[in-house]
Amino acid sequence: MKLSVVLVNNNQRDLLRQNLNSLVTAGNNIDYEVFIIDNASTDKSVDMLNDYFPQFHIIANEVPESISKSYNNAIRRARGEYILVVSADTISGKETLNRCIDFMNIHSDASGLGVRMLSPQGRFLPESNRGLTTAWAVFIKLIGFAKYLPKTRLTNRNHKAWVEEFQTSEVDILNGAYMLLRKSAINEVGLFDERFVKHGYDIDLSYRMRLAGYKNYYFPKTYIINFKTQTEPKLSWQFIKNFYGAMLIFAGKYLFNMPEIKVVGIPQVFASSYEIER
Repeated sequence: MKLSVVLVNNNQRDLLRQNLNSLVTAGNNIDYEVFIIDNASTDKSVDMLNDYFPQFHIIANEVPESISKSYNNAIRRARGEYILVVSADTISGKETLNRCIDFMNIHSDASGLGVRMLSPQGRFLPESNRGLTTAWAVFIKLIGFAKYLPKTRLTNRNHKAWVEEFQTSEVDILNGAYMLLRKSAINEVGLFDERFVKHGYDIDLSYRMRLAGYKNYYFPKTYIINFKTQTEPKLSWQFIKNFYGAMLIFAGKYLFNMPEIKVVGIPQVFASSYEIER
């Protein structure tokens, strides 16, 4: 099987239906499977899935669990050569899956890729090729970790080596809204770290794949629409605990025992150059 799609849903029934309809269209000529993990939704999401998408694998959690654990439960069952981790609040373009898979087939050194993300109004989302939200970018910079992620575009955005919206390039971090991952790379570096409940799991896995010597890519020759819904109020204790807790976990995991990025023939590389396709 070529592709396994995994996504987690929590009370996003209508957006989920749009997402799956777009994936059905995009996957028309692909041998693929879909795993939907429903995280104890109360909006009849599971009923909708059973009615409209009985061909997909539905895992209904009776109690909520971390998004990283939910993804891992599906990835363990996945049979695809590639794993697409995608948010329920996204819509894929008609050619998105085919173009991404073709790119991964050609670039055997790639562990994963992200794509150009647009808002529902058509605005380019800069976290597409930065991989980090503004808050995470500030945090990475403040703790001095930015020097270990030379391709995150945290400082001096006018640097001549950096690329913009329509240029294919290597990146450090893939955004969790859409990550097409090579299953063999996941088998090597391990699954998502389940200590990350809702935030940071994508940053951690992306960095571990870079440490293993793989390349991550930003591929803008296709797109998704990302609604960027937020189920937790940003001033709620739950959000603060999960969001800033993820930052503390990340800092504790890497900051005080910094591993080197493995590149054959080079003992350590932090000032990397970009690989750009123009």
